[in-house]
Amino acid sequence: MRTVLMVAEKPSLAQSIAKILSKGNCTSRKGLNGACSVHEYAGSFQGQGARFKMTSVCGHVMSLDFIGKYNNWDKVDPAELFSKAPTEKKEANPKLNMVKFLQVEGRGCDYVVLWLDCDKEGENICFEVLDAIQPVMNQASDRERTVYRAKFSSITDTDIWNAMNCLGEPNRNEALSVDARQELDLRIGCAFTRFQTKYFQGKYGNLDSSLISFGPCQTPTLGFCVERHDKIQSFKPETYWVLQAKVFRGKDGPLTLDWNRVRVFDRDVGQMFVNMAKTSREAQVESVSKKEKAKQRPQALNTVEMLRVASSSLGMGPQHTMQIAERLYTQGYISYPRTETTHYPENFDLKGALKQQTSNPMWAEEVKALLSTGLNRPRKGADVGDHPPITPMRSASEGELGSDGWRLYDYITRHFIATVSQDCKYLQTTIEFSIGPEAFSCSGKTLISAGTDASIPVHINNICQRNYVTVENGRKLKPTNLGIVLVHGYYKTDAELVLPTIRSAVEKQLNLISLGKANFQQVLQHTLDIFKRKFHYFVDSIPSMDELMEVSFSPIAASGKPLSRCGKCRRFMKYIQAKPSRLHCSHCDETYSLPQNGAIKLYKELRCPLDEFELVLWTSGPRGKSYPLCPYCFSNPPFRDMKKGMGCNECTHPSCQHSLNSLGIGQCVECDGGVLVLDPTSGPKWKMACNKCNVVVHFFEHAHRVQVAQESCDACEASLVAVDFNKTRTPLPAGETQHTGCVFCDPVFQDLVELKHATMRYRGGGARRGGRGRGRGRRGNLRKPKDKMAALAAYFV
Repeated sequence: MRTVLMVAEKPSLAQSIAKILSKGNCTSRKGLNGACSVHEYAGSFQGQGARFKMTSVCGHVMSLDFIGKYNNWDKVDPAELFSKAPTEKKEANPKLNMVKFLQVEGRGCDYVVLWLDCDKEGENICFEVLDAIQPVMNQASDRERTVYRAKFSSITDTDIWNAMNCLGEPNRNEALSVDARQELDLRIGCAFTRFQTKYFQGKYGNLDSSLISFGPCQTPTLGFCVERHDKIQSFKPETYWVLQAKVFRGKDGPLTLDWNRVRVFDRDVGQMFVNMAKTSREAQVESVSKKEKAKQRPQALNTVEMLRVASSSLGMGPQHTMQIAERLYTQGYISYPRTETTHYPENFDLKGALKQQTSNPMWAEEVKALLSTGLNRPRKGADVGDHPPITPMRSASEGELGSDGWRLYDYITRHFIATVSQDCKYLQTTIEFSIGPEAFSCSGKTLISAGTDASIPVHINNICQRNYVTVENGRKLKPTNLGIVLVHGYYKTDAELVLPTIRSAVEKQLNLISLGKANFQQVLQHTLDIFKRKFHYFVDSIPSMDELMEVSFSPIAASGKPLSRCGKCRRFMKYIQAKPSRLHCSHCDETYSLPQNGAIKLYKELRCPLDEFELVLWTSGPRGKSYPLCPYCFSNPPFRDMKKGMGCNECTHPSCQHSLNSLGIGQCVECDGGVLVLDPTSGPKWKMACNKCNVVVHFFEHAHRVQVAQESCDACEASLVAVDFNKTRTPLPAGETQHTGCVFCDPVFQDLVELKHATMRYRGGGARRGGRGRGRGRRGNLRKPKDKMAALAAYFV
């Protein structure tokens, strides 16, 4: 029996497809990476019996990056990134072990059917999957076809079975167009980002952004926001006056009339018209006219319109909206939500999609009426050849979808019903009045027949994260001072960097690659040549952009507050708290990096024994991690086995009281290579924390003193810990106040340490620990606790 491996883009999608194709008769198991399940069932393929395995990836398997040495900002000229710097494909999420998982499941398979999303990105992932599994598949004869591609737009029984019965091949050209875009975005974005980040952060202390990023799509998006902001700021309101009349008839309420002159800009002239109208105490009806009007039904729904309405009418951000839409799609409630098309193909089953809604009480009556009278042909829209418009595929209720899911589904469904309904028709009645010599009017509408009106996310999210814009009430984007200055600076140096025109031209070239009409390498090289020239011009023109920056931001020497002493000049360095937080010595004109996303304070005025810089303490809060660090060593590692960005808890100094050698206790119970290090500042709520991952261990609460001893545990080689309790609060037996033992093995300490974990269950006997120092000691087996779970109070912060 042949084996068929089928791969979808997301675990939930794989489950839905497997359920349909197996008719509910499949068995499921977890894959080795813990993130993807494998659904197995028996069936037939190409006219013969087959064993099917349906699984998934989690988006892209691989990502593009520069090789190691070109990721060092300090040693690489950004200009080299356009051509000299080699790139390589790396696993997009190494923790998922996706390549190994695919190879394990693909080994010995005869065929592969790719169920990746049917867009260019999905086509690219097809070949990432094939690169992983083809080397381990069974070898086929020369003429035998082994790779198949399923094309589908919704997760319904009909669409999935149609896709299975009409399998095609993956499109290499579309995948290449994505490869080209990835490489262009990487090289262009990194070159500009590295240069302007280092240049401006080295001069200004209050930019409040950890990265001054540039992106070929992100930057034009920011440009739109600033352009709109500039128009609002430059608008000069002009005072005007209007006449408003209210007329009464009998006991009816007042009727407000509109002035036919609309407005005047001179108050005296307006007052003259008021006086003229007041000469008459009655309003004379001059004419009554009635006219039938219509409002067109909407075009079929595409992604841009869905995001626009979700933001303006539903108050939902674009990224959140797409996450919900993709969930509705994978659960089979709507068709594929990423499409530019607003025109239904001739063979689209509009009637079938509408019939799905006859059981929904929210619009069942309208739907049944439409089906009985006949559907109206949707308005002609644009067919760009990707996916059909976004359409509801089956009925749902709020209870099934949740609040936001229901609101988006409700809009999509009402919009669809509107596209096949008749145009909204109404009768507009207009009454003309005269009051003295002045003419007024009012109009009203009477409904004749109702109509039922109803990647952009990533770019917007990026400019929010970079502190280029903020989201105001009403979901309005307001550019920050930094965002405004950047865009104005781009306009001043090279407007094409911020205008969408050049990106549009690049997209056209990428589209030609996908159609097989342009050469991948030629398009890539031509575009890089253009941006390389722009980069060099930008570097040469940076002083003109800097003129705008210095007006809006403070020099780094004038920023921050004094904190710790420089080891070179012995003067106080200033702590700059704005992103990225750092220390600056104005006397030496040197800036020192600091760990981010936490608080920095002076560490007891103690000095590093290597360079005399005063140590500082980084902390993420009372329930989180904290460790001391030397500002100079943090940016300039003193030992060969240390990397840039390490604190004292990773320093391998043989004798310093703050180093890993002095405070390391044992190997981390969760990650490889991490060491649990005592936090000497944490008392009386003592803790140790991993110097690699976010594991934090709480122990010996209310102890007077906790110290790491020189001796090691005979059983596990972890360093022993000496604990001194206050005699009035000691938890030690027989009122003892002092005890030295192993945190992991000593029965006296057993009840003083509890195990907690925010994301993973405790696996008895499976925790790991090891020796002191760099965490290279042997791993012991944690004994199962007898009365209560004892060992480590570990949890992710």
